[in-house]
Amino acid sequence: MTGSPLLMVACRPESLSDLGRLVQVIGQFLGLSLFSLGGGNTLLAEYHHLAVEQYCWLTARQFADLYALAEAAPGPSSMIVGLLGLGAAWREGPGWALLSAVAAELAILLPSTLLMVVACLSWKRLETSPARMAFERAMGPITLGILFAVGLKILRTADTDPAGVVVSILVCVLMLRTRISPLWFMAAAGMLGGLGWINR
Repeated sequence: MTGSPLLMVACRPESLSDLGRLVQVIGQFLGLSLFSLGGGNTLLAEYHHLAVEQYCWLTARQFADLYALAEAAPGPSSMIVGLLGLGAAWREGPGWALLSAVAAELAILLPSTLLMVVACLSWKRLETSPARMAFERAMGPITLGILFAVGLKILRTADTDPAGVVVSILVCVLMLRTRISPLWFMAAAGMLGGLGWINR
């Protein structure tokens, strides 16, 4: 649903069977790619806006499920973009969904990869430059702030019952205070969900 609280309008999924529309969506991912240099998760709020609010490809719950799948699977965090492309065009059939997934993943990876290759070639020459050191120091807090905002977005999207919120807060505290592997937290939360003790 989108719109103001007084006038709620049903969100209709955008069709990707129109090649022109698919090109438009790929163009948006190409543009976002240049902002994904801090890692794919830094753009999660924007991915959520595009997939759930603007184009209505997925529900908030489906988005949270795809995010969990992308994080649990081995590989880069940008894997979520391929899954979003897959989910976006699934109504048009598996073949179109696969094309959409590959196109979205290439669109998010190619520009940022090329930019990083160019930057790495000249970055070594600026090793002692004050500008380089200032840039590196400034990017740390910015990236942490973005990741914190992403964490809040995931909490609001995924946790809809009090038990889930308590588990999320407990995991955050334990992650910050201990050296326990995140895999243990994932296993425990999965078991609690499988037993039906926490729901989304």
